[in-house]
Amino acid sequence: MSDIRIKRVETKKDLKAFIEFHYDLYEGNAYDVPNLYSDELNTLSPERNAAFDFCEAEYYLAYRDGKLAGRVAAIINHRANEKWNRRDVRFGWIDFVDDIEVSRALLQAVEDYGRAKGMYSVVGPLGFTDMDPEGMLTFGFDKLGTMPTIYNYPYYPEHMERLGGWSKDNDYVEYYLEVPETIPEKYTKIARMIEQRYNLHVRKLTKKDVFEGGYGRKLFDLVNATYKDLYGFSELTDRQIDQYVNMYFPLADLSLITVIEDGNADNRLAGMGITIPSLSRALQECHRGRSVAVRRRRVRWHWLMRPFQTSPSRAVS
Repeated sequence: MSDIRIKRVETKKDLKAFIEFHYDLYEGNAYDVPNLYSDELNTLSPERNAAFDFCEAEYYLAYRDGKLAGRVAAIINHRANEKWNRRDVRFGWIDFVDDIEVSRALLQAVEDYGRAKGMYSVVGPLGFTDMDPEGMLTFGFDKLGTMPTIYNYPYYPEHMERLGGWSKDNDYVEYYLEVPETIPEKYTKIARMIEQRYNLHVRKLTKKDVFEGGYGRKLFDLVNATYKDLYGFSELTDRQIDQYVNMYFPLADLSLITVIEDGNADNRLAGMGITIPSLSRALQECHRGRSVAVRRRRVRWHWLMRPFQTSPSRAVS
């Protein structure tokens, strides 16, 4: 039997190993799209990520016979727990070799951390907020991944099923839609009719609109209003919004961002659409995260921990 050891990330060297394990595990994989090292470091560092205002986390490394074999983050989002009346510890950034004892040890570390913090159930893969990649891929392993989503090997969900005690908590489905060279006339007519009937107006933004006119904040306020009832969502704070506005909009191509304003409500922002050219191939060309018709299905897994005094756990979906 392999000797499995779990080590808590405590030093900068440990955190570097935590981030870089993914690059090693997926080296040469044709479908995985690795994140930039700097983005991972910013997200996982309490002093750089505003989500730590209401989250706490620990990171773990798994060693098999002395060699790094897995990683996982244990996260408690207190804001989401309060909103949804839950006592969940999240697991995220989970990667492991194809060894059931490694995945078991990693998830046990998350459970132990959550139990020590008074949590009753484990759910994931989830990040600090919905602005982080989430979900475990269960279908479409032969399709190219994308920057905002997680790619994982087919054996990941197989481990979840073999470990027992887990139940699927939520489904996400991704689709690939081909955009035609020209918009069909039928769609154009319908769009014009809806604009006129409901007094809606299309607006293209400028940098001045975003940074001086308050539209950067308005876009994320719309996210908060629209996503408020979605699974596990925690409202973005003012500090998070400021962080995302300053992070993304200086580099954004505003010609690819469209907003809809409601003329019946003093031109209040009613919708937005953001188009981002695929960065998948470019990210695959990066060395260890440094810059130099498709359907895929992913799920979250949920584990209800046994309360301290009671015996059997019950599956909650």
